[in-house]
Amino acid sequence: MWGPREPGQRWWQRAVLRRLPVLGWLPRYSLSCLRLDLIAGVTVGLTVVPQALAYAEVAGLPVQYGLYSSFVGCFVYCLLGTAKDVTLGPTAIMSLLVSSYAFHDPAYAVLLAFLSGCIQLAMGLLHLGFLLDFVSCPVIKGFTSAASITISFNQVKNILGLQGIPRQFFLQVYETLRRIGETRVGDAVLGLSCLAALAGLRAMKSRLHPAASTEPLATRASILLIQSCATARNALVVLAAGLVAYSFQVSGSQPLTLTGSVPCGLPPFHPPPFSKAVPNGTVPFGRMVQDMGAGLAVVPLVGVLETVAIAKAFASQNDYRIDANQELLAMGTANILGSFFSSYPITGSFGRTAVNAQTGVCTPMGGLVTGTLVLLSLAYLTSLFCYIPKAALAAVIISAVVPMFDARIFRTLWRVKRLDLIPLCVTFLLCFWEVQYGIMAGVLVSGIILLYSVARPPIKVLEQGVLVVQPGSSLHFPAADHLQDIIRDQALAASPPCSVILDCHHVSSIDYTAVVGLAEVLQDLHKHGISLVFCSLQDPVLRALLAADLEGFQHFLSWEEAARCSEAELGVSRTAYIDSTDESSLLPAGLIQ
Repeated sequence: MWGPREPGQRWWQRAVLRRLPVLGWLPRYSLSCLRLDLIAGVTVGLTVVPQALAYAEVAGLPVQYGLYSSFVGCFVYCLLGTAKDVTLGPTAIMSLLVSSYAFHDPAYAVLLAFLSGCIQLAMGLLHLGFLLDFVSCPVIKGFTSAASITISFNQVKNILGLQGIPRQFFLQVYETLRRIGETRVGDAVLGLSCLAALAGLRAMKSRLHPAASTEPLATRASILLIQSCATARNALVVLAAGLVAYSFQVSGSQPLTLTGSVPCGLPPFHPPPFSKAVPNGTVPFGRMVQDMGAGLAVVPLVGVLETVAIAKAFASQNDYRIDANQELLAMGTANILGSFFSSYPITGSFGRTAVNAQTGVCTPMGGLVTGTLVLLSLAYLTSLFCYIPKAALAAVIISAVVPMFDARIFRTLWRVKRLDLIPLCVTFLLCFWEVQYGIMAGVLVSGIILLYSVARPPIKVLEQGVLVVQPGSSLHFPAADHLQDIIRDQALAASPPCSVILDCHHVSSIDYTAVVGLAEVLQDLHKHGISLVFCSLQDPVLRALLAADLEGFQHFLSWEEAARCSEAELGVSRTAYIDSTDESSLLPAGLIQ
């Protein structure tokens, strides 16, 4: 949320503002904000229209469904969103998922939007936004990098003008290479030319610096013109390709594969299809849900992940905060309402959000302008979309998704933490087979790694006249046996026998199973004439141990105090340092930090 909170607000006023963020910024709206929002909204609109047509191709749906999915999210997010920069609509990754789970069928795609919205809305109402934290960055990076490759290669057939290429990635690669001799020259030349133009305009935008106010007017105007062309490059390239296709159509020869006719007008308002008519009967709602299967979990989860990640990134960059649960509510509402306008599932778009931020958007009002521009396109321009070559739309998609591949993440994780390469590679490789398997396997591997760190917390063992055992984190039931074994083995191996001090200053919580394990260790060591005392206990841990009424339980404020009491009893003074991961090695006490 951005903007100051008014002092003296009552609880119900804060609740309303939290659920309707528009009431927080609308009273302070100004003409200067309106001017910037208009510029940003128009700029994003020029980007979203060609991208929407292209992403519908990725989803395997008629191109008009891309536009149907591009305006409701803009209007809803203006009212309910907490990030001023985010724009909702069709994206490459979501379109890929829709292609996998909707079977290129508009009825399934629209119902998937409705059900995904219901799930996202329920998550927001139940404050389940924290569940997103269990999907690690390596899993997200592996998924997006694999999606970049699969989406790009999926469009190679349109660049080459090939028909009848299967959807499965490996079969797609095989068939494309086998039939490369059937390439249509016109499509290939146009597609490669569009790719070159998009890459050139992108490079110009990244290297062109804003003009200083001291430079001549002609220089400033030229730089502004180039920046504007580079920002609206998708629209310009599609427009130019459409003019080329139209000129061929007028001349009576058409070497290009065209999008084809697009229904005119706005989408009708009606409920999403809860059944589907087929030639031999009707597919009931239950069967449709069963057909979508894991998509009902993967699609809403990925949609929320993408939106929240984008919102957090731009909120940090532009110094405001977002509410993850409110973002869930906004996403869910947008998908539910969008399904009544034949929308397929939508999410936040990183590319369009970046354009929005770079053009200086002040509030989510820019989304209203973008949505209005999409509606005008549907109302008046759909008759012209039939001249858009498929190769041009394929070039727009490839240009948009190639930057999603992050080759540096492999090298970075190798340097930072090599264990994180496992979920990254598992997700990356399995996503080429099926997206849902890649994501679920990546989350599972990340969970196993997380649980292993809970089951095997770092434990240091020091010998300083007494045996000091220092767990490095909280103690829960998977770690109970591990801790018992270390205490018992080290205490019984010490010669001469010495007392054991369990230093718990890193332990912030403990569960019942761990308490039972400590009680067993206390009894076992007592049988061998060895005492076990506790020190530096935090309040929750101390309360748990006192409530358990352990026999022979003693605790001290610090391990030094406990050591003095033990040394007075045993009269030994010996110093060494060993790590629980290599219990046979001893290091000088001077290395202890």
